[in-house]
Amino acid sequence: MGYGTRPLKFMSRKTVILLSGGMDSATSLAIALNQKYECYALSFDYNQRHGAELNAARKIAETYKLPEHKIFTLDHTLFGNSALTNLSIDVPETESDEIPVTYVPGRNMIFLSIAVAWAETLGITDIFIGVNAIDYSGYPDCRPEFIKSFNEMANLATKFSVEGGAFIIHTPLINLSKPEIIQIGHKLDLDYSNTVSCYQSDKEGRACKKCDACRYRRQGFLDAGLEDVTQYA
Repeated sequence: MGYGTRPLKFMSRKTVILLSGGMDSATSLAIALNQKYECYALSFDYNQRHGAELNAARKIAETYKLPEHKIFTLDHTLFGNSALTNLSIDVPETESDEIPVTYVPGRNMIFLSIAVAWAETLGITDIFIGVNAIDYSGYPDCRPEFIKSFNEMANLATKFSVEGGAFIIHTPLINLSKPEIIQIGHKLDLDYSNTVSCYQSDKEGRACKKCDACRYRRQGFLDAGLEDVTQYA
């Protein structure tokens, strides 16, 4: 799925892709590569709970020999009320109907803003992000209406769009279940053992089996009928 319209100029098969190191972003990268995009990866260091996620992103970028992988450092005090950035807040290990404390304020809004800025600098019109609105923890910035609205905003706020172009934000996973995502990645020969989804993995990237991300991931492999290649503590 993509939002926006094809630009009038600067058409290319290049894309900026948000690469967290997790399962969904890695699958989005595999899809973009399969569609013959030249992928410029963008990751963020925002003082997340562990460094294993960024290590995974580096490994994935190296595996696919991407032309560039940029890691952008953000002031972690912007995100202090999240269990993913504040070690004094416990990661929940039981399900809840409320937006969990693993929500990071404004994260995808900030990430996409920086992605658009880099894309405009590079002359790239397409951006891929692995948000998912089905098997997720209730984050408001993973919903289709947010992506559509942000894409419209990006095409009002940039020199490129004013001059007749348009950015397209691709969300190939947004309406897929976790098993469907895993099956797509499997068909594209994506090695999920290189990805880290766990909210509280150890330094080696081994997962806890208890958090939301681990539960969705484990159930996804089970429902997809595929071996769970996740490294567990």
